[in-house]
Amino acid sequence: MAKSYKELMNDISTFIFDVDGVLTDSSVFVTTEGEILRTMNIRDGYAMKAAVESGYNVCIISGGSNEGVRVRLRNLGITDIHLGTPDKVETFKEYTELYSINPEHVLYMGDDIPDYHVMKLVGLSSCPQDACSEIKSISNYISHKNGGKGAARDVIEQVMKVQGKWMSHFDGKLD
Repeated sequence: MAKSYKELMNDISTFIFDVDGVLTDSSVFVTTEGEILRTMNIRDGYAMKAAVESGYNVCIISGGSNEGVRVRLRNLGITDIHLGTPDKVETFKEYTELYSINPEHVLYMGDDIPDYHVMKLVGLSSCPQDACSEIKSISNYISHKNGGKGAARDVIEQVMKVQGKWMSHFDGKLD
């Protein structure tokens, strides 16, 4: 019998996220100068920072390339940021080999076709509520939150709670 997504969460040591449609709501604002602006959810950011501080590996693999996104993610403590990635599977394999990460211990959250093949390689594939149907069909877990609206926070918080690490992250920090 296949494990439930909650059972799979017990083994997660690494979170990998796509950006557009996962950490953003898929919208872009284009300035008159042609600069593309995105919005990101502050609660997603808080959870990613909590995961990093709690010892999880957090990695970003995105086809999009925006230096503002890189700056935001670095400010959260994320160091493995792969933007402008033409082949997500190749980047995933290089990343897991570099850090000797078992793919079965990876949670990947994607939302669209470019995420499909890499999601088939991980222990727990997940997506936001508003992901495309092909991604939903292969996801072990579909968040009740949309991309850019707390989906990343949802999966991080659930994994940390299952592993007993969510509130322990806050010890001495809630005054």
